Amino acid sequence: MIYTLTLNPAVDYVMDIEHLREGEVNRSCRENIFFGGKGINVSMILAELKVPSCALGFIGGFTGRALEEGMRGAGIETDFTHLREGMTRINVKLRGNTITEINGAGPAISEGDMTSLYERLYLLCEGDTLVIAGSVPSSLPRNTYELIMERLSKKGIRFAVDASGELLTRSLKYRPFVIKPNIHELSEIAGKAFESVEEVAAFAGELQEMGAVNVLVSMGEMGALLADEFGNVHVQDAFKGRAVNTVGAGDSMLAGFLAGVGESYSHALLLGTAAGGATAFSEGLATREKIIELMSAQ
Repeated sequence: MIYTLTLNPAVDYVMDIEHLREGEVNRSCRENIFFGGKGINVSMILAELKVPSCALGFIGGFTGRALEEGMRGAGIETDFTHLREGMTRINVKLRGNTITEINGAGPAISEGDMTSLYERLYLLCEGDTLVIAGSVPSSLPRNTYELIMERLSKKGIRFAVDASGELLTRSLKYRPFVIKPNIHELSEIAGKAFESVEEVAAFAGELQEMGAVNVLVSMGEMGALLADEFGNVHVQDAFKGRAVNTVGAGDSMLAGFLAGVGESYSHALLLGTAAGGATAFSEGLATREKIIELMSAQ
């Protein structure tokens, strides 16, 4: 079973405004609501690909209830930890000539809330996959991911980590099954820009030496790269299309990879790249039909 963990999920309120005028009353011409958070996105794409998952994390207030109901309505199993105080954050995205984002801070997480989450995590069994993705709320220690992986490290769980900076590098000693940085996050870790696929492959190998079993890298126009556990490097060209939304594309890639890895690593990379591209070419997250359309055109 695949479990996704989103410590700070959100309700994304997207408003299209023709001309945003600061300090004046503005009216939108269209609004959309999406349920956000990296782990949430992974579960949504897995559902499109007919792969069951269970979404974990913290929710609170009326926004948290809306998020939970929306996910269950999409056929996704949830086992969220309900907070006694605070509410799931709302992120406002204003789209006009430019895109302006106002992200909520999110609720405070108490020690008791964290204990409740651990009780759920301890129910995971050997062979289960836990996707740990996104940011850590400011009320929790920065090494929360590390603490979670340490507590679960002897249970035989496959960790999939999608994070940046120290959140990612500090997870490597627990030998995550897959890590999924994008090329910008990879450059931040390496302290240098990458100018070729060969350079990306070489640094992915270094991350494997540090503990990562598989390294999946989204590289924008250069496509995607997978350094697998057998020492093979797979490269997939980017799919062609008009990018209208990059939010969730990396999460979609990780979901596609996890959905396809049971067949082969080359297929997992293809499916992951198609899922990421389908989201990039869509207003919201990709649909199953759009993913299949891209794969058929390959």
